[in-house]
Parts: sequence; C-alpha cells; structure tokens
Amino acid sequence: MTIRLYDTSARQTRDFTPLTPGCVSIYLCGATVQAAPHIGHIRSGLNFDIMRRWFLHRGYDVTFIRNVTDIDDKIITKAADQGRPWWAIGYENEVAFNTAYDTLGCLRPTYEPRATGHIPEMIEMMRGLIDRGHAYAADGNVYFDVRSFPGYLELSRHELDNLLQPSGDNETGKRDPRDFAMWKAAKPGEPSWETPWGRGRPGWHLECSAMAHKYLGSAFDIHGGGVDLVFPHHDNEIAQAKAYGDDFAAYWCHNAWVTMSGEKMSKSLGNSVLVSEMVKRWRPIVLRYYLGTPHYRSMIEYSEEALREAESAFARIEGFVQRVVEKAGPVEPAAEVPPAFAEAMDDDLGVPQALAVVHTTVRQGNSALTADDKESAVARLAEVRAMLGVLGLDPLDEQWSGGGTDRGEDLHGVVDSLVRLVLDQRQAARSRKDYATADAIRDELQQSGLAIEDTPSGPRWSLS
Repeated sequence: MTIRLYDTSARQTRDFTPLTPGCVSIYLCGATVQAAPHIGHIRSGLNFDIMRRWFLHRGYDVTFIRNVTDIDDKIITKAADQGRPWWAIGYENEVAFNTAYDTLGCLRPTYEPRATGHIPEMIEMMRGLIDRGHAYAADGNVYFDVRSFPGYLELSRHELDNLLQPSGDNETGKRDPRDFAMWKAAKPGEPSWETPWGRGRPGWHLECSAMAHKYLGSAFDIHGGGVDLVFPHHDNEIAQAKAYGDDFAAYWCHNAWVTMSGEKMSKSLGNSVLVSEMVKRWRPIVLRYYLGTPHYRSMIEYSEEALREAESAFARIEGFVQRVVEKAGPVEPAAEVPPAFAEAMDDDLGVPQALAVVHTTVRQGNSALTADDKESAVARLAEVRAMLGVLGLDPLDEQWSGGGTDRGEDLHGVVDSLVRLVLDQRQAARSRKDYATADAIRDELQQSGLAIEDTPSGPRWSLS
C-alpha cells in the first residue's frame, strides 16, 4: 500500500510520491532555544521521529533536517535580563533540547544546522529577492513585499486584506504594515552581522528558507512543524523560498499541541511541564509512549491520570516481552510487521490503530504462553518487537535496555537486589509452610507498588 499523508496545503490526505525514488527528504522546524524544553516542545520531535522510522522501515533512504533557532528576540531579552551572553543562553538550552530528544529515544537528525551558522546563505537569499523585486531594504531592515507574491497565504488561507502581521520593535520603513522582516537592523548592545544593507540580525522566517535550500536543495519532500507555525512562519517561508525560485516543500505536515485546561502548553502561560522534571517521575519510555502514541494531528490534554494509563498500558506490553524472554531466551524482531499494523501506519501514520494491533498481538502471545505454546509466543514477540521498533518503544532495544547507563538503570539494579532479598525471605517462609508470613510479605510489597508473580522459574516482580 502507498504511504498517505495529510497535506496541510491541500487540506486532504494525499498519496506520498517522493521527488527522488527510494529517498525522502524532511525539514522539521526545530527548537527556538530561549528556554529548556517542556513536553509540548518535544512532541513534535517525537511525532516526526516516528514518521522517519516508518519511512526507514519501508526501505527509504531518509535525510532528516531539524534546525536550531539560536538567535531571536526572546533569547536576546533573556540574556539582557540575566546579564549573560546571548550565545550562552542559546547553547545551554540547545543542550537541554538534545538531551530531551536523546532521553526520549529520538534518532539524531542527519544535520542540525543553527541559524547563526548560515548568515551568508541568508544574505544570498535576500540579495536574490531584492533583485527579483520581492524584497526591499529600509532603515537597515530588509522586508519581504507580500503584495509582490500572488501565492502569499495559500497555506493558512488567511485573507491578506484582514492580515495583522506580527512585528517587533524598530521595524521602521515598511511600505506596507503587512510586509514582514527578513533582516532586522542592529540595536545598541545586540548581536549583529555585517550585510550590504547594514549591520543586523536574522528575522525568524528567513533562516528556515535559507537552510532548507542549502541542505535539501530547491525542492524537497516534506516540511514539518507544529500547527501553530502555519501562520506566520510557514506562510512566510513559502513566500521567501518560492519568490527566490525554489519549488520548496511538496507536502506540509503539522502536529497538534499538548494542552493543559484546553490551552496550548507554553511558558508564557506558566503551564509548562519540563522534560527534565518529568523524567524524574516517569520512565522516559513511558513518557514517549504517552506523547507518541496519540495521532500526531490530535491534541493531547495533559493529565497525571492519562500518564498513569499510559504507564499501565505499556506495562502490559513489557510484561509479555519479559515473560517470553524468560521462557525462550532472546528473540529477534521480525523482518516485517503484521499487515494490519502496516496498513494503519501507511494511512497518515495512524499510530492509535497500529498500537491496537500491538496490544492484540500481545494478548495472543499471552494466550500462547498460558497454553504453553512456546513457538507461537516467540512468533508473537518477534512481531511485537518489529512494531515497537517502528514506534521507538522496543524495551529490548539498546536505547532502553541498558546500552547506556543512567541513574534510572542503576536504581533498578539496587531495587532488584533489595526485592530479591525480601522474596528469598518469602520463599523461605513458604518452604517451612508459614503461609501467613509469606502472604504478609507479598501484601507489603504490593502496598509498596510492586506486583509479585509466581512462575515456574521463581517469583518475578514488576511495578504495579
């Protein structure tokens, strides 16, 4: 079956046909590194990580670009407030973002360009736009003339006559208030770079048009980002790139927000939940399950209850994996996923439907274990591992199973040793037929949040 994606520009789901057979090129608008990431920021990275993994599973060669906006008004303001260099603010938070992506199992991008590393490319694009009559310089700023580009706003479908273009301080000299800044004139004490039109710094939109052109060429397959970027950012990217002469993106894919009380999660609302704090309370693989398994175009309303439900659901999958491995030893992932899983993923990355196939397969595998059908149980685990690998959720993958050590893994080992001591005491009580003591020990462990299961190979514990 052909992969189909919902294209924001077409307002419909379209068959995916790559520009180059066997290859997929993706540009994802990445972080503006003015603060550490909350789970709303990271959802986009997770959603497009799953998209990338599915293309890889389908045999495509994927080039994945995720940019870093390391200069903008918020970074400069925060640097001034804290009395620190702007680049120190940006780098500190860039590291925090990459740590969050790594912690939640996102594959590293093919390239991750920074805005400040591509000033020459931006100057070249502005010069071309001015020469073509689509941009003009005024008071050290460079603006895009929106009336010069007939296709402006085709992505968002806003009405130009009713447009209120977001503007920053010192944006003087505009011919039309709807024109947007590609380059901002230098202000005292702010970072700036030399250009033919005076010293200044990039506007927000120019960087992505210039970097997509450099790394993916004049045409590429998929441009991604949060739904909040459709206007003005992506509308303005399209205007710059196409007026410059690029075909730009063939498909536009946008993920929905993580909300709290119905509002978009954002630092300005004071309702953000930092990834660095969340992973102290929830295992990273559970957090990935929670953020990555709803459909990427569906809003996620954050709640502790929803996270607990995700933890319980994933525990059922993990429990099956663990039981089969204990019974049969290591099992490699199947070469192919079940047809129903593939059909769901081909249909605009239908992860909820694909996940239902995972849980059905887990139930079948548990039934096989109950019937002592080792061969069937192993076959189901191979299928489960293949599916979970696509979702980045395979608990036996090196990412989660100890390929890299961290405090969580160390703590698990300590807890395991302590629980084993208690279970040995329980087993000793059962051996001497002191069942009251054995049951009391089991009850105490359960009250502590542990589930105890007696198996032919001995008792096994897990988080309840």
